[in-house]
Amino acid sequence: MVRPWAEPAGGRGRSWAGLAAGPFVGGAGGPEVARRTDARRTHGADPVTPGPRGGGLVSVPSNPHPLPSRRPGRWWPACCCAPGPGALQLARGPCVGPLARARGPASTCSAASCPPCTTRTACPGCLFLNLKTPLRDTSVHRSLSWMMASSGPWFDMYLSARDSIVLNFNPFMAFNPDPKSEYNDQLTRATNMTVSAIRFLKTLRAGLLEPEVFHLNPAKSDTDTFKRLIRFVPSSLSWYGAYLVNAYPLDMSQYFRLFNSTRLPKPIRDELFTNEKARHLLVLRKGHFYVFDVLDQDGNIVGASEIQAHLKYILSDSSPAPEFPLAYLTTENRDVWAELRQKLACGGNEEALRKVDSAVFCLCLDDFPIKDLVHLSHNMLHGDGANRWFDKSFNLIIAKDGTAAIHFEHAWGDGVAVLRFLNEVFKDSTQAPAVTPQSQPARTDSSVAVQKLNFKLNDALKTGISTAKEKFDATVKTLTVDLIQFQRGGKEFLKKQKLSPDSVAQLAFQMAFLRQYGQTVATYESCSTAAFKHGRTETIRPASIFTKRCSQAFVREPSKHSAGELQQMMTKCSTYHGQLTKEAAMGQGFDRHLFALRYLAAAKGIALPELYLDPAYGQINHNILSTSTLNSPAVNIGGFAPVVPDGFGIGYAVHDNWIGCNVSSYPSRNAREFLQCVEKALEDIFDAIEGKCIKT
Repeated sequence: MVRPWAEPAGGRGRSWAGLAAGPFVGGAGGPEVARRTDARRTHGADPVTPGPRGGGLVSVPSNPHPLPSRRPGRWWPACCCAPGPGALQLARGPCVGPLARARGPASTCSAASCPPCTTRTACPGCLFLNLKTPLRDTSVHRSLSWMMASSGPWFDMYLSARDSIVLNFNPFMAFNPDPKSEYNDQLTRATNMTVSAIRFLKTLRAGLLEPEVFHLNPAKSDTDTFKRLIRFVPSSLSWYGAYLVNAYPLDMSQYFRLFNSTRLPKPIRDELFTNEKARHLLVLRKGHFYVFDVLDQDGNIVGASEIQAHLKYILSDSSPAPEFPLAYLTTENRDVWAELRQKLACGGNEEALRKVDSAVFCLCLDDFPIKDLVHLSHNMLHGDGANRWFDKSFNLIIAKDGTAAIHFEHAWGDGVAVLRFLNEVFKDSTQAPAVTPQSQPARTDSSVAVQKLNFKLNDALKTGISTAKEKFDATVKTLTVDLIQFQRGGKEFLKKQKLSPDSVAQLAFQMAFLRQYGQTVATYESCSTAAFKHGRTETIRPASIFTKRCSQAFVREPSKHSAGELQQMMTKCSTYHGQLTKEAAMGQGFDRHLFALRYLAAAKGIALPELYLDPAYGQINHNILSTSTLNSPAVNIGGFAPVVPDGFGIGYAVHDNWIGCNVSSYPSRNAREFLQCVEKALEDIFDAIEGKCIKT
């Protein structure tokens, strides 16, 4: 069963990639790091994110409540695209009763774009004010940042989910190959990426990691001159100094969970475990578990040649795959896995589990090459289930041919932290590799340094593993992954036409679904809110009345509209999409706020307003099109599974001169046909931009 919420894997929808790709300790840039951050555990204090200033730290602002008058104006266009008459009725819906009583019987929603309210029971804008009244004096209501904190309802949502985290939550991002082909040897690349990952860890914990900053105008803010000037601004004011030049420090409070962290299965609600004192790496190969230290007792990185020797030793192990691969248990229902883990711990495996849980990260060495991008997506998204520990904060997977990817657990954080880590590891391992293909492993006794973990399995555990394997195999067989690469143009061409590249991709998805299935549906695009304290994501609702009209014109009535008229429609789509994106990034979306209000209502014993019970609310949150985009020179491809059984999981990127789209689906949808429709949509869009007639 797929996850019931509207949070797509890879949660980082807007492509704030490569925001700060600074040097780190022992890495490509050496020790000459100009800026400082403390992104470690905050122990209840406000998390801090550095401004672009040497040695300085600034607080990240809390996520504000959106303007009540703006929310229904966004709800209305989004609901119009959900199928069925109920959505339209709800979108035009009435104001909440208590507010109406407070404002008088003639009160209506104040948003100009929201149709007049009549029965006053379910308007999102007034719902906010209605629930705010009894909660006005509660401290948790001051901002939405509390919701995203580690003790807040957003973590509860993830950790309380009982479905398997495989496919339902965990996404992947694949690295590009090393530009120097000889460095793509599995042992060489595994050694270099491991060393680069530990360099990143060291820099992060030393407080020397370059801060994450979103530069809207990098020509002004991402310069040595500005960095020198901002050093003299007091820490309490440095955020505002950065803001004046359109540079936005981003929250980095998730980063400490990258390492030594694991999601532990527990009944009802899982727990996130972190032990920063552990110094060992976990390696999986052919379903076997190995650990060895990558940090010495003083916290220094073990020599690269020693790490290379230990990995070579593991790769030379000729032991057959275990009859009952333990890793399958991490693919199970969380309650089932929690019960089996308790049996595992009580059966004399507690110390081995502790080593797995506390390991710096999990390195997965696969014994086969990658055939193509579809095979890559399947292998990095789920693999065979035996050679991944899906509960770890991330698995670094390296195939026989050196193809590499990061598969990450989603509860602890989003793609912002993972993509930054991926970018840094790629940059460091390719520009300052720790070993070369000619390097010789150290002469050390790896049989002593490397510990192979053995687990004692009773009959109940063996049965549990077999059952988990059967479920896993049956589920992944139902998943289809396919992709296209549209080569006619990309970001550069679209920007010259003054069109948002992201809006064009989203319009193509709407047109494709309309052509394939004859309707438009609820669509989700994730957007980072890392500009705020504890920021996670907000929803962009790409399906609107503007995309619906434009899609119908292209798909159903192309002969009735000139190229100029179609261009005007696309411009309106682009303008509106840009507005939605900005509002979501600035905390002015409606999805997270409705989520928080529902949580607060339940916590305070307030009856759920009619809006939450209306079928149309369910429809708009049943995201058939779940989309997420990222763009980085280090990333080859990324992907995730659909969030609903009858949906598509759409990972995409608009590159400078081409557009890539990686789509997953279950049997109720046809991914290949959908991609054909996406390609047709993009061809039509480019034809219209160039003034050509649309081919029917």
